[in-house]
Amino acid sequence: MAVLEFGGLREEVVTRGEFPLSKAKNVLRDEIVAIIGYGPQGQGQSLNLRDNGIKVIIGQRKGGNGWKTAVEDGWIEGENLFDDIAEAVDKATVVQYLLSDAGQKEQWPIVKDHLRDGQALYFSHGFSVVFKDQTGVVPPDFVDVILVAPKGAGRTVRSNYLNGSGINASFAVHQDGTGRARERVLALGIAVGSGYLFPTTFEKEVYSDLTGERGVLMGAIAGVMKAQYDLLRKMGHSPSEAFNETVEEATQSLYPLIGKNGMDWMFASCSTTAQRGALDWSKRFEEAVKPVFDELYESVKTGRETRRVLESCSAPDYRARLTQELDAWKNSEMWQAGSTVRRLRPENRKEE
Repeated sequence: MAVLEFGGLREEVVTRGEFPLSKAKNVLRDEIVAIIGYGPQGQGQSLNLRDNGIKVIIGQRKGGNGWKTAVEDGWIEGENLFDDIAEAVDKATVVQYLLSDAGQKEQWPIVKDHLRDGQALYFSHGFSVVFKDQTGVVPPDFVDVILVAPKGAGRTVRSNYLNGSGINASFAVHQDGTGRARERVLALGIAVGSGYLFPTTFEKEVYSDLTGERGVLMGAIAGVMKAQYDLLRKMGHSPSEAFNETVEEATQSLYPLIGKNGMDWMFASCSTTAQRGALDWSKRFEEAVKPVFDELYESVKTGRETRRVLESCSAPDYRARLTQELDAWKNSEMWQAGSTVRRLRPENRKEE
C-alpha cells in the first residue's frame, strides 16, 4: 500500500500502480461474480467487470426496469442473466449483493440459504451488516464478507471508467472466511473501475455515507440552494437571475474548479470582493450548520435513519409517494427555471 499525507496525517491507500488490473484479473481468473440487483451500482459495476474480462452473471427479478436494462446491455437470459436469485448465487463464487437496502433485507433469507463454503459476499454499503438488528443480515462464518464502496453513483462508476479516469472507492474486510478476503476485495475494487482504494470498516463506511448523502452531497446542498433561491425571488429578482446566481454558476463554473484545484485555489482566484465575503460568511454558515450535523450523525449512528429507510421503502405505497415528492421538486419554480436555463446552454442548443 502507498502511504500518503492527507491534511498532515499519513494514510495508506491502494493504487493501480501497486495493484494493476493485470494482477486483479489474475486473482479473479477462476471466480464467477454474481451481481444481485441491476440498479445503478449493479449496472455500472457489472459492465466494468465484464469489460475487464471478469466472468459475470446477473441475478435480477424479471419484468422490472432492471431486467429490461440488463437485456438492453447485452446480458442474455439463461446464459448470464437469471431471474432466480438463488440460481445466480448457486453459480457464483463471489456474490455482489447490490440490491437496495430494503431489497437486501427482503431477499436475505434466499441468499443466505444458498451461500456455501468459500464464497465471498460483497457489499457496496455497510447498511445491512452494521444494522443487522433491523435487517437480519448476519452472514455465515464460512464466507468472506467484503466491501467496495465507490464514492459516486453507479452511472459515474461507469462513465468514469469509460473515460479512463476511474473513481475512488473505500474497501473493507469484515470477515475473512477463506484467508483470501483481502486479496479478493482489492482485486474486485480495481476490476470494478476504482481509481484508488482507501481502507475503512463497514461501520465507518455506513456512518459517513449516510451522513454525506443527507448532508453536503445532496440534502444540505438542496436545502441551501432552495433557501437562497427563495430569498432572491422574494427580494424581486427574476427566476432566471435567482437560478443562475444560486445553481448555474456553482455547478457550471465554480464546483468543477473546486473539484480540480481545491477550495483554497478558488478563494485565491476570485475577485477580492467575492473572496472577502466568502471567507467571512463561510464561518457563519459553518457555525449555523454544526448543530444540524451533530444531530444528523447521531441519528445515523443510533439507527434512526436506517429504520426510517427500511420502514418507508417497504411500504406498499412507497413508489407512489416517492413520485409525488420528486415531482414536487421537479415542478417547483426553481427547477422549472433550471430546466429552461439548461436548454439555453450552448452545448444543448440546436443550430438555428
